[in-house]
Amino acid sequence: MSDSAGPAEAASTSELDQLPDQDIEETAEWQASLDAVVRNAGPDRAAYLLRRVHEYAGRSGIGLPGLLSSDYINTIPASAQPAFPGDVAMESRITALNRWNAAVMVTRGSRFGLGGHIATYASAAWLYEIGFQHFFRGKDGGGTSRSSGAESGGGSGDQLYVQGHASPGVYARAFLEGRLNEGQLDGFRREAAGHGLPSYPHPRRLPWLWEFPTVSMGLSPLAAIYQARFNRYLHARDIKDTSGSRVWAFLGDGEMDEPESTAALALAARERLDNLTFVVNCNLQRLDGPVRPNSKIVQELEARFRGAGWNVVKSLWGEAWDSLLRQDTTGALVHRLGEVPDAQMQTYAARDAAYIRKNFFTGDALSGIAAGLSDDRLTDLFANSRGGHEPLKVYAAYKTAVEHRGAPTVVLAQTVKGHTLGPAFESRNANHQMKKLTVAQFREMRDLLELPIPDSALSGDLVPYWHPGEDSEEVRYLHDRRTALGGPVPVRRVVPKPLKQPPDRPFDTLEKGFGNQEVATTMALVRLVKELMRDKETGPRWVPIIPDEARTFGMESLFPTAGIYSPDGQTYEPVDADQLLYYRGAKNGQLIDEGITEAGSLAEFTAAATSYATHGEPMIPFYVFYSMFGFQRTGDQFWALADQMGRGFVIGATAGRTTMTGEGLQHADGHSHLLASTNPAAVCYDPAFAYEIAVIVRDGLRRMYGDRPEDVFYYLTVYNEPKRQPAMPAGPSVEEGILRGVYRFRQADPLGAGPRIQLLASGTAIHWALRAQELLLSQWGVHADIWSVTSWTELRRDALEADRARLRGEERVPYVTAALADAPGPVLAVSDWMRQVPDQISQWVGHDYTSLGTDGFGLSDTRDAVRRYFRVDAESIVVAALDRLARADAVSPESVAQAREWYGWRG
Repeated sequence: MSDSAGPAEAASTSELDQLPDQDIEETAEWQASLDAVVRNAGPDRAAYLLRRVHEYAGRSGIGLPGLLSSDYINTIPASAQPAFPGDVAMESRITALNRWNAAVMVTRGSRFGLGGHIATYASAAWLYEIGFQHFFRGKDGGGTSRSSGAESGGGSGDQLYVQGHASPGVYARAFLEGRLNEGQLDGFRREAAGHGLPSYPHPRRLPWLWEFPTVSMGLSPLAAIYQARFNRYLHARDIKDTSGSRVWAFLGDGEMDEPESTAALALAARERLDNLTFVVNCNLQRLDGPVRPNSKIVQELEARFRGAGWNVVKSLWGEAWDSLLRQDTTGALVHRLGEVPDAQMQTYAARDAAYIRKNFFTGDALSGIAAGLSDDRLTDLFANSRGGHEPLKVYAAYKTAVEHRGAPTVVLAQTVKGHTLGPAFESRNANHQMKKLTVAQFREMRDLLELPIPDSALSGDLVPYWHPGEDSEEVRYLHDRRTALGGPVPVRRVVPKPLKQPPDRPFDTLEKGFGNQEVATTMALVRLVKELMRDKETGPRWVPIIPDEARTFGMESLFPTAGIYSPDGQTYEPVDADQLLYYRGAKNGQLIDEGITEAGSLAEFTAAATSYATHGEPMIPFYVFYSMFGFQRTGDQFWALADQMGRGFVIGATAGRTTMTGEGLQHADGHSHLLASTNPAAVCYDPAFAYEIAVIVRDGLRRMYGDRPEDVFYYLTVYNEPKRQPAMPAGPSVEEGILRGVYRFRQADPLGAGPRIQLLASGTAIHWALRAQELLLSQWGVHADIWSVTSWTELRRDALEADRARLRGEERVPYVTAALADAPGPVLAVSDWMRQVPDQISQWVGHDYTSLGTDGFGLSDTRDAVRRYFRVDAESIVVAALDRLARADAVSPESVAQAREWYGWRG
């Protein structure tokens, strides 16, 4: 017996070995047939036959796992391309004008050292233009609110996530449409005067045009998936008919390296989001070089998307390749295309015909194909004839994408970065950093694009924009196409639709307090929201979002009542079906339980928080998470949320560094308020009592959803430590103080003799301060006023605005300065946060000011032990208070030492 086994005899193990073989002889015959094909026709022929059989089996309804990759050729063969419904010559002229004006805008901006990106749009121009001319739907088509049956302020249209670096092309098209003028184009990246254009898609800076901020790479694909998912959520809950809306996300192949880019691919496939299309511009280049120097990014992405369950459409090669592929009777050309690494493919696009003949068309079969090609045609194959540069190829890919049902689609389109910008730009590693063209290069570009621009217009230092005129054929064609598709895109529209304010009863419950019952502020807030969700007017607008731990936050009572959104409903019997608070999925469920993904949850929150603009339907998202894993983990997304002008409530639950007993270092949050304070749109509060929460939430609903809504979102931190929840104190200044950031909660006896100090505390620290107040008076004869600071950040912002007003010549006193003006003694601030949080207001307090905080890493222990470790417990507050008073000669230094001894306070 031979030591070497043939293919059919090779030892192997697989899951098939566990299944019964009902006909061993038949199996052996199939294997023998395969061996014969390999011997007689080679392994390539064998692979082809197997793939054909696999494809046929799929069409026949036989369930087989899908192949992860296909040959490096177009998914749609030339013979299957649909008829093109437009005027190719006309659309080519329009695209050429957009290319020109985009390059001119960036070049003119370079006079001021502002830069800009030219090469990205140059490679992707046709990817956008085919969409604008034939696919992207605008908002003028009308739309109906399914909940009321009334017009909702227009249709939603399609949601368009433009690749950030391609923004010059979108500006150029808006110029051709008449939505921008030359002065605005010349204001590219010059916004300080108030009329310029932002560098990238920034809704907050250009709110009538951009809907989505997209230049922070990786966030767009994630946001697009959850936007498509939220569209389905609105439809399922009868809020709005979004069945006609499609989400388009334009991405770069290098961008797909970001973890967020592919983080939610499985979700999109699992929920069958066929209202979603990704278009990945595969120009094979990152910002500084090839995306995959030694392999192929298209093949890698195809495998990744197919593996996740997506439909994949590849548009790699232009029409010039079609005839060559028909000549490829041996498969040598397809094989060669598949083996050349991306970095080498990039080199072919920049080299001459002799180099290409020598290095690509190797072997007898390929050299025979190349022999029939002129040098010009040979270089054109690699420099120009890419699937992403030809309108018929792109149209075929998009049409296939939008007609596919049951799964999202990704279009992988191959292009050349810097296409049509000339040899100095095309396929060059440095083209991302190249910000301008010379006049000579513009002349070359004009000739290539066949634009009717005279030499006389290219004689000065400033190359002109070129517009064919409002009555030109090009502009009329462009407007006709957009009218047919429902108006211009991108466009952002906000039709005022204030929500009726909810009744007082849910808020009154919290404001009355809970008597002797100890309640955590987390539970108080959840109770309030549950009551608000019962309101017939605004209740359906609440969108509770939880990254998996609803039970931790006491929200499990929403499971059976509100239901957990699932496009499949519930196809199983839950294990807790016999319990009152059982886990219930529902197709029209209101609660969104995202699983363990803060990034996905915030993407969903963003979609809901901006529904007032995207869909004309204001929603009230309520996103609850472990406070430690909020701003720290997803800070970039919060910045994008602010840019997109999202509105809603973000809840940092189980907050603080000493309230998470046993959770330790990584779960302990002492800094999220500091991070949140850097976001100008985040209105930040750290409430101590349930009634403060009631006042803050009611005001938040008024500010974000009232007659004059503000583009802010609220960040509240709440605690999981049950404490007494008193009734709201009387007095007209209490509510104002809660909202402005500080008020006096408990005043010491104003007639009492002895030294005085002011104790400022936020959140759970108010309880330590109250205990310290008792100790200071009973043991040391010190009178302490207790101030509840609901927001260190809002106090600072008010003070900063007062400073700015003073520089303008206006007299204005910061709120915190005025509040503490007549309060005697030094000020000691304490919180469950690092000291930088309360120190935000130090310079505006007109007293000796110091703070206590939880700086450093967290640790596991009991609450009492951890608070003593950080020196923020009641006894530590007493020691620190006496120390400040001793420095002011209000108590003796010996009393400080005595206090340390009494309380076992060391170091």
